[in-house]
Amino acid sequence: MKSSVYHDIGDFRYEETAIPDIGDGEVLIRLKACGLCGTDIHKAVEKTVATPAVLGHEVAGEIVKVGSAVTAFQPGDRVFVAHHVPCFACYHCQRGFYSLCPQFTKTNLDPGGFSEYIRASELHVKHTMGKLPDGLSYEQGAMVEPVACCLHGFDALNMHSGDSVLILGAGQVGCIHAQIARHRMAGRVIVSDVNAYRLAKAKELGADIVIAADRENVRERVMQETEGRGADIVIICAGIGALLTQAMECVARGGTVLAFAPFHEQPVPIPAHRFFADEIRVVGTYSSTPYNYLPALDMLQKGVIDVERMVTHRFSLAHVSEAIECAHNPREDVLKVMIVPEQNI
Repeated sequence: MKSSVYHDIGDFRYEETAIPDIGDGEVLIRLKACGLCGTDIHKAVEKTVATPAVLGHEVAGEIVKVGSAVTAFQPGDRVFVAHHVPCFACYHCQRGFYSLCPQFTKTNLDPGGFSEYIRASELHVKHTMGKLPDGLSYEQGAMVEPVACCLHGFDALNMHSGDSVLILGAGQVGCIHAQIARHRMAGRVIVSDVNAYRLAKAKELGADIVIAADRENVRERVMQETEGRGADIVIICAGIGALLTQAMECVARGGTVLAFAPFHEQPVPIPAHRFFADEIRVVGTYSSTPYNYLPALDMLQKGVIDVERMVTHRFSLAHVSEAIECAHNPREDVLKVMIVPEQNI
């Protein structure tokens, strides 16, 4: 089979690799669509993974072979599958923090999603794989995992109907959050970014107000749009430390800030007096849990998340490097990139 193998920064090779053998409880999937995640871009641009490696984890495809012990799936099934599985038994799992489980990041697809065929282990088959309903496309199926990640974020928020929601960052994740916030009856959805194209897409996907952060004072505009209260919910969707400071300045009394992106700058100054004076909460979430996949699938099936409007580019497996260059280019009009087999381009 063919895989797009990451060897070094700027060095992806479309090369022959072995089709994985499957065990009794495992399945072999033929890739139909794999979303390009921001973490894939980060790994490729910063070389944060051991090489050679096959990246990609937002996977949907068709089962072509099942192990002798697999009864819930059969060849021909259209499925999604997520890449990390908790143990459900450790200290963190028992407290509901499944993504902190030591097993979680040790589990993965074999190889990654940028490959013609993928082996899903018995753990994946049992806990992170699901059938795609009729009428749901493979590209929609590939969005189950990122939507589930965003739902995991919303699980940490005490959101009320009518709350104002500020989303800092209008990339693919920010636009998913905006659609979920709209679905959950946000009173006003505000999105800020410095990229005019992505702000236009956020508006198209349901944001009430967009703020060009390179031309406007975000805090002043948020206060103007919320009658001086600030946003009840602030979701940080870009790994820029200054956004945490900005979020703390924009959040309303009694509000919550969700850190949905990693921060690398240290230290990050924040107005710490607000924790006591205004009862502000700052929470963070990482990845998703197996309990987020079916709700994500339901949202996609009902059209809450408009995948067709989100996907702006499609690249074949042979052109993953170009896909990453496109998605990473701040001058490119790009939102969501899909990697699909050559015959579908």
